[in-house]
Amino acid sequence: MSIFYNKVERANPQNRTAPKKWYPSLKTIEQIGEKEVARQISDETTLNPKEAEMALDQFRKVLVRNLLDSKSVQLGDWGAFHLTCSGEGSATRDEVSGAKIKKLNVQFTLGKELQDALAGATFKAAESIVG
Repeated sequence: MSIFYNKVERANPQNRTAPKKWYPSLKTIEQIGEKEVARQISDETTLNPKEAEMALDQFRKVLVRNLLDSKSVQLGDWGAFHLTCSGEGSATRDEVSGAKIKKLNVQFTLGKELQDALAGATFKAAESIVG
């Protein structure tokens, strides 16, 4: 398994006159759907693919319900989901209200298990898969 990357030339946003530099940019080569995730889960458990699909569907419902109830959802040492928001600023404390919230964002904070797994990642240039 390797994580693919492209080579991208970018300007320095803080100094547009500085010479551009080349950076690695991660490349997703495929997106797998829920049915494929369920099939892969069923390959590694005693669940059949339909049961794994139902479990994923229930996880989504539980995650949304708890996030909308101001709760963080911790998945062991894998990580946690929580909400953040973007909003409109107010001149005074008294003017702050829920109506000033313009966008909710779901954040995922890595736990130790996932951090350790990612630390062992290997990388490969995406151009190596172009046929």
